Amino acid sequence: MFKKLREARRQKALASGYQIIVNVEKLETRVAQLRESKLVDYTIERTGDENIVGSIFKGRVKNIEPGLKAMFVDIGTDKNAFLHFWDAIPAALDKGLEEVRRKKSQKKSQKAQKKPKYISAKDIPSIYPVGSEVLIQVSKGAIGEKGPRVTTNITLPGRCMVLMPLNDQFGISRRIDDPKERQRLRKITEKMNVPEGMGVILRTVCKGQRARFLIRDLRILVSQWEEIDQQRQNNKAPACVFREPELVERTVRDFLTDEVTEVLCDDERTVQQMKESVAKISPQSRKRIHFFATKQPIFERFNVEKQIKSAFDRQVWMPCGGYIVIDETEALISIDVNTGRNRGSKNNSDKMILETNLQAADEVARQLRLRNIGGLIVVDFIDMKGRKDQNAVYRRMLNQTDTDKAKIQVLPLSQLGLMEMTRQRLNESLSRSMFNDCPSCRGSGRIKSAESISVELQRKLSGLIQRGDESLTDLVIVVHPEVMQRLKEEDANDLLEMERRHHGRLTFRSDPTGAREDFKIVCQSSGKEFTS
Repeated sequence: MFKKLREARRQKALASGYQIIVNVEKLETRVAQLRESKLVDYTIERTGDENIVGSIFKGRVKNIEPGLKAMFVDIGTDKNAFLHFWDAIPAALDKGLEEVRRKKSQKKSQKAQKKPKYISAKDIPSIYPVGSEVLIQVSKGAIGEKGPRVTTNITLPGRCMVLMPLNDQFGISRRIDDPKERQRLRKITEKMNVPEGMGVILRTVCKGQRARFLIRDLRILVSQWEEIDQQRQNNKAPACVFREPELVERTVRDFLTDEVTEVLCDDERTVQQMKESVAKISPQSRKRIHFFATKQPIFERFNVEKQIKSAFDRQVWMPCGGYIVIDETEALISIDVNTGRNRGSKNNSDKMILETNLQAADEVARQLRLRNIGGLIVVDFIDMKGRKDQNAVYRRMLNQTDTDKAKIQVLPLSQLGLMEMTRQRLNESLSRSMFNDCPSCRGSGRIKSAESISVELQRKLSGLIQRGDESLTDLVIVVHPEVMQRLKEEDANDLLEMERRHHGRLTFRSDPTGAREDFKIVCQSSGKEFTS
């Protein structure tokens, strides 16, 4: 009876918050975040993978490209890091933050109170000449042929705040919308004993937190920076002076907020590791981390596996019967919204269209997080006549993307019914990191028909015959079995006629190991090969 009551209370708590499921295996660790049993965030980290986003390096400037307004920095990895001039200038606070002006300390000298000289992009080459050392942090991992992107604006994220050791600005997240709470946090910020020259950003998690938790978080981050500074002084460039924690520790730091009701993991050692990590910043949160013993794989037990598979589908269905189609290219993500099986009411088609578009906004925001896709995103919503309906879809998208960890900019719908968005891209998307391009279609998703390959083969044979080379009398043609079937059934007469004109012999063989589009022509007398 008590077991049923505990389970009922647990299910009630889950309905109002998030649930984190951690699956630990030998080759990879997976973390899924659920809301009402629905997958909203998914991250994987494989054994041997090196995630350098957030890591801090002491690098050396290798070369400066004035045309690109950038420099390339050797940080000890395979590819030099890309440092744009604008990323080497002290950054202003993000628009999502409210600046907090602290009272100046009376102990500061008049010299210290003078404003620092303004630095522009033109000054960067003289500040960081070729061969000079520079402390940088990776802001975007290597994607494709591009190396990692870095910045000199160092930040150290904690549970409640972000420490800026080289920037003395202070800010509060605008997501904390309660005026009284913001005022309380401002007062706490003013009383904080932050070291000279450093700044702090209070995250959304700070809402409702006591001052002692914030002070403890600050103390941990300052201590961490002192260790990094010591590493910087003791190591020659290029060197890594701070490594971003592994996935499990990052999960505890970034996701274990008050909204998370429980964390379930299928590995006892990892559970203990998470409890030790969270004890440093929030001892009470240890109670929410549990080892989940089950004979069934934990992701199957919570229906996560099935939802992950749908994350790679091109077509995603919605509860209303409509669906969205997602196409990913190098720099552009196009998403098309369709009514599908949603016919709605005959007398109120506008309501049906609005319902489909609202659900599409929810699903688009969810899929962007799940697939970890970014860049320029264009969503083609179903045309809506009323401006009121268009604004409703726009507001829905803003609300759904508000909780995304990546920076997102959303524009209102255009006259063509298109919504343009940009999403910060830190790493390769989930599909690109897990899949290789097909060797047959080379990533296009299409291959030539047997008829097209037959046409190309006959064209190639005709070209060889027209040479009049006597060494090309006996030819062996190797093709895929599907193409061979086409040659036997529909093109046999054409090939016999070609053989008569050739005054030689054409021998056809099938090779099931080759790609369907590939064929090979071999001259038996000379051994020469001609390929598609």
